[in-house]
Amino acid sequence: MRASFNPLRFLSPLFVTVSTAPAVAARHLSKSFEGKRVVDGLSFGVRQGECLGILGPNGAGKTTTLRMLVGATPPGSGELSVLGFRIPEQARAMRARIGVVPQQDNLDIDFTVIENLRIYGGYFGLTEAALKARIPRLLELAVLTDKANARIGQLSGGMKRRLSIARALINQPELLVLDEPTTGLDPQVRHNIWSMLRQLQNDGLTIVLTTHYMEEAERLCGRIILMDRGRILADSSPQALIRESIEPHVLEVHGANAEAWCRSLPAERDERCERIGESIFHYGGDLESLVRSLDAWEGVHYVYRRANLEDVFLKLTGRDLRDA
Repeated sequence: MRASFNPLRFLSPLFVTVSTAPAVAARHLSKSFEGKRVVDGLSFGVRQGECLGILGPNGAGKTTTLRMLVGATPPGSGELSVLGFRIPEQARAMRARIGVVPQQDNLDIDFTVIENLRIYGGYFGLTEAALKARIPRLLELAVLTDKANARIGQLSGGMKRRLSIARALINQPELLVLDEPTTGLDPQVRHNIWSMLRQLQNDGLTIVLTTHYMEEAERLCGRIILMDRGRILADSSPQALIRESIEPHVLEVHGANAEAWCRSLPAERDERCERIGESIFHYGGDLESLVRSLDAWEGVHYVYRRANLEDVFLKLTGRDLRDA
């Protein structure tokens, strides 16, 4: 039976912010590879306690931006500070105070769950007493207490991902950085990890993540930076992005007679229309009359809904397929 996550309220805080500086301050940040600029003049900040999502299509520059934030890649130009440390000059000191969850799990398969946590904690110079206090709480947070002595090969994909997050928290970081934390996981596991990350937010941890899941961004992030081709297209809360960037309602129509239905509509209409593959998308403030007109048509299927973050994403970045 799949373990479920129960949010925890720790009696004493696990994550303690000791810096009063912004978690991240970037100014005109750029990075090029082989003459191609992949990050192009980014300027943004992250407040302490904020959960920021960085979204964008493949090749937008998200992962490169994260690699600069964690000190893995030096900026080509611009200014960057993380937790008050200048990057790259003070990257080593900064890394001692952040947690990083990479896109691919890199757990040590030769060790057990608890040994992975213990060895990783040793990299930060944690004492045996500190490890003894922290590891049980992290195992409980990640719903892995009963798997403490299991080897990595015995864990499911979701368990490995939760362990990777728990491991990134062993040093009680002030900032947690996650690169696509739930990619490839089934919906149940994804929801469990969302609950885990929301609990960390409630405990006051600052979080920066990239994701391709728009629902994930809407659920977790108080603020979204939408990138494309190395630049920031939008920077606001999910609700504000939807309200300010897209019409409030969407009608998706597809089926054998969808094109015939569309041709039957008056030529002059207020709503915006897009054709994507076999589907027709109508965007507007009030599409009730279009919905009613569909009742007379056989072989036409439709969904009438409120606009969401995915609609904003597609409008601002386009619908063309991108290679990584």
